[in-house]
Amino acid sequence: MKGLFAVALGILTAIGGFVDIGDLVTNAVVGAKFGLGLAWVVLIGVSGICLYADMAGRVAAVSGRATFEIIRERLGPRVGLANLGASFLINLLTLTAEIGGIALALQLAAGVGPGLWIPVALFGVWIVIWRTKFSTMENVAGLLGLTLIVFVVALFLLKPDWGQLGTQATQPWGPASDSPVSYWYFAVALFGAAMTPYEVFFFSSGAVEEKWTSKDLATERANVFVGFPLGGILSLAIAACAAVVLLPQAIEVTTLSQVVLPVAQAGGQLALAFVIVGILAATFGAALETTLSSGYTLAQFFGWSWGKFRRPAQAARFHVAMIICLLIGGGVLATGVDPITVTELSVVFSAVALPLTYFPILVVANDPGYMGDEVNGRFRNGAGIVFLVIILVAAVAAIPLLIVSGMGSA
Repeated sequence: MKGLFAVALGILTAIGGFVDIGDLVTNAVVGAKFGLGLAWVVLIGVSGICLYADMAGRVAAVSGRATFEIIRERLGPRVGLANLGASFLINLLTLTAEIGGIALALQLAAGVGPGLWIPVALFGVWIVIWRTKFSTMENVAGLLGLTLIVFVVALFLLKPDWGQLGTQATQPWGPASDSPVSYWYFAVALFGAAMTPYEVFFFSSGAVEEKWTSKDLATERANVFVGFPLGGILSLAIAACAAVVLLPQAIEVTTLSQVVLPVAQAGGQLALAFVIVGILAATFGAALETTLSSGYTLAQFFGWSWGKFRRPAQAARFHVAMIICLLIGGGVLATGVDPITVTELSVVFSAVALPLTYFPILVVANDPGYMGDEVNGRFRNGAGIVFLVIILVAAVAAIPLLIVSGMGSA
């Protein structure tokens, strides 16, 4: 049990990063459109986030400082400000979507319109951040999010044609022939969702919250290489369930109820109850992550006191910043905007912001002044450069694909 709690930060980061409201819907949409034809993107995304989260976690453990704080010091205020501007806006977009996602999950459970649940979601996120210890928050949200494994169970209960799913995954170009622009739009969106900037900032800052040192590098690696692949498996299971149930009936996913339809069909009311709990935990965990990440990035850039290891009065600007972010997100949702649409936009714009996020991490991870003997080796640097090229291609392609495909509708 102690070992399980040791990887709770990675589980929370993975559940909130890979399986938030946007990824739930995006993977279901992709599964309903292309089957497992985009599974390769999830695999690349998992590999990339594992590589860079490991760098960010090592930087925090060895230096005792959050990555964003060091980026400003190492690369100067201009680069730090560009990094802050891009990541903060993406955080705010994603936070807005996650608050809406909590409301949608509560709507599934209670049948009451999501508009009435938005204030409840805002208050719930605020009170947890205000009053709950970081370790309690990560353990409860991360472990409750594991109920999303019901998607894996549902996939087996559906008794799919495994050969057909394997063909979709290993021959991904077939489905793209009907709508190649839409296919590549969703490829970029999935990649952006997997590599969302707030994940590494939250993970790095969480390592400081947990007071990791160089003695905790084994725990850091366990967090990364257990938590993030788990998020990837859940993403693939969501897409596969949609491919089995929704694709043959040509059902397009536009609501959360359609996302959980395969689970309900496979396991009935009990499975539906589990998946609602999982979605609520995942969206709530993602809301906690994005709220904290917004506060972390602002506080670390401007040199404010920050962290849940400090009393709110000792980190007043950090907490006020998070409250303001929550109010902005709630205000946007009060206009009636669709949270799913907001999240789909956020993952695409995340792809645009990726180079500003990951290049500085690679630089800091190679600086012996901060890392000592734990600087990147040749393998990490080689892999890091390869992923930077992929990130740059995704960043350049994201907006044109968004426009040309009409957000994947072409």
